[in-house]
Amino acid sequence: MTTTARRSYESLAQAAERTGISTRTLRRHISAGDLTAYRCGRLLRLDPDDVDRMMVRVPNGR
Repeated sequence: MTTTARRSYESLAQAAERTGISTRTLRRHISAGDLTAYRCGRLLRLDPDDVDRMMVRVPNGR
């Protein structure tokens, strides 16, 4: 029997709290097409991995 990993989603508020990014900024990224959102009725949900991929490491200035 095979098991599949269950996908998890988070609300904009949860993503904002976890990353320190405002919900307004997350909505801007969704509108710009930089972040995929999933709608369930009136609710928007985000894949935490997608939110994490949006964060880009800034190289050291050396």
